[in-house]
Amino acid sequence: MTRSDPAPATAGDVGPERPPRLLVVEDERHLAAGLKLNFELEGYDVDMAASARQAATFLLQRVSGYDAIILDVMLPDTDGFQLCRRLRESGNFTPVLMLTACGTTEDRVTGLEVGADDYLVKPFELSELLARVRSMLRRCTWERSSQGAELTMDLTFGTARIDFDRQLAYMSGEEVQLTRLEFSLLRYLAEHPERVLSRQELQKHVWKLTNYPNTRMVDNFIMRLRRHFEPNPRLPVHFIAVRGAGYKFIPDPARAKG
Repeated sequence: MTRSDPAPATAGDVGPERPPRLLVVEDERHLAAGLKLNFELEGYDVDMAASARQAATFLLQRVSGYDAIILDVMLPDTDGFQLCRRLRESGNFTPVLMLTACGTTEDRVTGLEVGADDYLVKPFELSELLARVRSMLRRCTWERSSQGAELTMDLTFGTARIDFDRQLAYMSGEEVQLTRLEFSLLRYLAEHPERVLSRQELQKHVWKLTNYPNTRMVDNFIMRLRRHFEPNPRLPVHFIAVRGAGYKFIPDPARAKG
């Protein structure tokens, strides 16, 4: 990591009322100290955790939450993938950027599958890390302001109701906890109803992966949506597999048959 000059713009476009709040989970002391110093020079409010347990303590104490989490994969008490997965399963959808010494596509896919928003390989340039954090925070701001622009109303199908603007999902009136990627996949399917979408197209537009040969990830996420929203996941009527082609989303099966 090398020092870069401070960015001229505000760090995360979060708003002038307070600095963006970061939780950095990194057990390498020298790297952690450098990250804290440079993030604070950029105007961030930073908490540092050296383990998953310490990170959990900060997350419980910071009632108002964080704007982003910088998460190392290799931690002394667990790995970052497990921590990220637990965050998403508990309903915490704070943007997560993962840091790792492993740069393989499989590791990146694992990070995306557990709910990470971005991924950076060590060693890295500080300027790139700062740019990625700013971009991640800006993207969240844009999503909050623009979600619903293409889907101008809440999505309803069967007994499910999805509020894309507030990232809320309900099935038969009961709230369903979805990860950011599950919302993104559902949104893309809903924007292309009754159209057959290939696994490669879904990987490109939802996971931002191009020419990645292993499409199992798409199948796994479709299975999750079925478990959440199909009356009988074994006999799906909304998330339909098209043999040899991909998947299509049917909001109203009765109308589609007619």
